[in-house]
Amino acid sequence: MRQQPSAYRELGRSGVTVPPLGLGCAPLGNLYRAVPEEQARAVVHTALAAGAGHFDTAPHYGLGLSEERLGRALRGRDRDGYTLSTKVGRRLRPLAPGEEAAGEGFVDTPARARVRDLSRDGIHATLQASLERLGVDRVDIVYLHDVEHHLREVYDTGFPALAELRAQGIVRAIGFGMNHSDVLARLVDDLDVDVVLCAGRWTLLERTALDDLLPVCARRGTSVVVGGVYNSGLLADPSPGARYDYAPAPPALLHRARRLAAVCAEFGVPLKAAALRFPFGHPAVAAAVVGAATPGEMAENARLFTQEIPDALWHTLVARGLLDPDLPLPLAHRPDDPGARP
Repeated sequence: MRQQPSAYRELGRSGVTVPPLGLGCAPLGNLYRAVPEEQARAVVHTALAAGAGHFDTAPHYGLGLSEERLGRALRGRDRDGYTLSTKVGRRLRPLAPGEEAAGEGFVDTPARARVRDLSRDGIHATLQASLERLGVDRVDIVYLHDVEHHLREVYDTGFPALAELRAQGIVRAIGFGMNHSDVLARLVDDLDVDVVLCAGRWTLLERTALDDLLPVCARRGTSVVVGGVYNSGLLADPSPGARYDYAPAPPALLHRARRLAAVCAEFGVPLKAAALRFPFGHPAVAAAVVGAATPGEMAENARLFTQEIPDALWHTLVARGLLDPDLPLPLAHRPDDPGARP
């Protein structure tokens, strides 16, 4: 079912609007396994057909391969018909003679290397190279990517460079993307941030962002795009060997995920549908971006996103100690819930 345009939300006060479900494009960069070119194109086209025209990519993803594939898949499409975000903080360069690419989880990548660069010139050059790989003249959102260990440079040069691009109208919305919600909270508190992409810290299994990031975003008017709603796969399929935070899931978390799945099954709701809906209980959350390596995965995410979830499911999870009683729940009767069916 196609998402309804009325569900779109503005990111901060930037004027950029996004549908509640978007496509995380790391898999298009061959994350963990190679994805054929035609398959990558079909994933993007399936997202567009499902109304999930919010695409998040980065130079880091496959050393530019994700951006290149996304650009080829979007070629010829109305640029105003989708929202595009990429990231800066890692500049790409050609490999030196005899140098091997550091995949960092990505396979079959182009012959490039990553260089951490938060200088003004580096930010500008990184964005320009992304535009060339994407084959577009603009992106809507730019995030500083995984900069939790480079905060001095963020404050000195990285964020001022992004703010300059926003002031010039080259970029409409700016922010940060990382897994560390505490660092994101500090940055949102200190800086004029439109949106943050927070991965893995606000899920059925992880409440950390509620204790630091989300209250600051609500107070500052900063929007949150949630990534990692399946916690690297554990909430997609809580089977032995499932991943949590990019590593094998600890036994206690695997057990809890299986208990969550059992309660969901009592209500006829797939665990993945509950995981997709859960983050929208908090009003600061504008959207979720979810990765997909096949058109089938993308179509399933879109279908599950519209799954009817009875309020009794959430209340039962609380009653059985699987969700804390102070969590904001995505109850169906809330008119502002972007995950609810129209």
